[in-house]
Amino acid sequence: MSFHALRHTHASALIADGLNVVEVSRRMGHKNPIVTLNTYGHLFKRDDSAAARAIEKAMTGKPKS
Repeated sequence: MSFHALRHTHASALIADGLNVVEVSRRMGHKNPIVTLNTYGHLFKRDDSAAARAIEKAMTGKPKS
């Protein structure tokens, strides 16, 4: 396995485990999170249900069941 493949696997595992883009960017030593998103953006979840629950709770004082 090449160093590049190992690095990509490392980043992919971090993203799959739920780390946010800033954490992954720091771990990978990228200049900023934009570099990380340009390279690994396709691996981040596109599900915004957690965000929807958070705003529901903020606006109503209780989570949607």
